[in-house]
Amino acid sequence: MSDAFHTPVSVDPRLLEVLVCPVTRGRLDYDRAANELISKGAKLAFPIRDGVPIMLAEEARSLE
Repeated sequence: MSDAFHTPVSVDPRLLEVLVCPVTRGRLDYDRAANELISKGAKLAFPIRDGVPIMLAEEARSLE
């Protein structure tokens, strides 16, 4: 959970090991500073909200 300073909730490392990009089915990289999962193949950044990765292409930010 986040604390009084509103720091982001961390994502369970086991979850990160099994998640793949919903567009390419490729590997995702965790960007802790931006609190996003990055798909280099799809050039998308998937947000993580309250510790939950939002794996919807329409919610992702384009990296181009």
